[in-house]
Amino acid sequence: MTSVAEKVVIVGAGPAGIRAAEMLVSAGIKPVIIDEGIRAGGQIYRRPPDGFIRSPRELYGTEAEKAVALHTLFDRMVADEQVEYYPQSSVLACANRTLHALTPSGRREFGYNRLILATGATDRLAPVSGWQSPGVYSLGATQIALKAQGVALGRKIVLAGSGPLLTLVATQLLKAGAEIAAVLDTSSMATQMTGLPGMLARPGLVLRGLLMRAKLGRLYHAGVRSLGIYADEQGPVRIRWRNAWGAERVTDCDMVGIGWHLRAETQLAGLAGCQFDYDADWAQWLPRTDRMGRAAEGVYLAGEGLRILGADGAEVAGRLAAHACLYDMRLPVPDSSADLRRMARYERFARGMARAFPWPAEMVRKTSDDTVVCRCEGITAGQLRDGVDYGGAEANRVKSLARVGMGRCQGRYCQLAGAELIADRAGISVCEAGRLREQAPVRPAPIGAWVRDA
Repeated sequence: MTSVAEKVVIVGAGPAGIRAAEMLVSAGIKPVIIDEGIRAGGQIYRRPPDGFIRSPRELYGTEAEKAVALHTLFDRMVADEQVEYYPQSSVLACANRTLHALTPSGRREFGYNRLILATGATDRLAPVSGWQSPGVYSLGATQIALKAQGVALGRKIVLAGSGPLLTLVATQLLKAGAEIAAVLDTSSMATQMTGLPGMLARPGLVLRGLLMRAKLGRLYHAGVRSLGIYADEQGPVRIRWRNAWGAERVTDCDMVGIGWHLRAETQLAGLAGCQFDYDADWAQWLPRTDRMGRAAEGVYLAGEGLRILGADGAEVAGRLAAHACLYDMRLPVPDSSADLRRMARYERFARGMARAFPWPAEMVRKTSDDTVVCRCEGITAGQLRDGVDYGGAEANRVKSLARVGMGRCQGRYCQLAGAELIADRAGISVCEAGRLREQAPVRPAPIGAWVRDA
């Protein structure tokens, strides 16, 4: 392995992080890779524990070959000592070109000259009456339980929200033998059709999605409104909803999974000095980069922490970020024109998807005062609106007054809904409401890790 003076650190070992590492290794660099997972693969290609009896085909469906290829590639790089890999390690802070991470052996600092952030995405959640109840999970958590442990989190399941993950998780649960009572999509069929021109940039994926939808049959309902979850001390017992024609329906269940596509995981990008722009299509703040993923001096972004483009897009973004890193180090780089063309096509598809399955802004703005918005702190929509009236229409001021975004998730699950409520109350745009400032630690951390250092 060629010795290179500059130290490169990659955060995340999903498709983007793996492809970035592959390109760096091919250039003679041994990157440090910090990953929260037990093994590499990320969320989309999450690996089950040893001895798990379900095959890759059963776990990943048509993506099984890609998943196995990425797993094999990464395992080989680790075995050949081409990368320095730290699994089950969470980066908590970033300052002065140093990452502060919690590893299985305690807190550790990782200095870097160049940083590639491939931090992925989390569920994008909207407040629904009763969503704070036990037995209500995000779609991502539902999928993790199925992939990692072969567990369906309920005996009679309702999934609600919008986006491709809604259909994917539903079909995966059905294939595993779980009972699905209903799949409730807040996007109407007419709205879904508006995104079709963009989505036809990848017709194969559109066809695959339609085939999945067909497997759901009459379980799937589009244009759903007025969601409300009723629960007792054991968890959900039923969900109330209105169909596209306004008729009220009630579906019995003992578990609910919710999610409206994804939101980019950007806390570390903010701490690393990246700038952000509000993206109206995605209805969220996204990091500002050039076409290769350059975001700040020595900082590169890749994968869904940059743009929600799916696993294929994440792989390409990982290669482009590594390409930019190598170029800035004045090292030889391969031609990236083909990857840039792919990215442009993936971007057209993704924006079509965002238009077809939009963030339910109007539903959020109509949230009743007694509905919990911040599950971590138990703050209701009414309390948030009072904070706007008292302190002004700016996200960080409302946070300081109403505590929305101060919990363990650091606003990951309530920031977007909170901004909608602030904007609606004040009669301003969501962009004008602003975004919450990042704060370290970006994950809950045990005090003992710092006490031992002291």
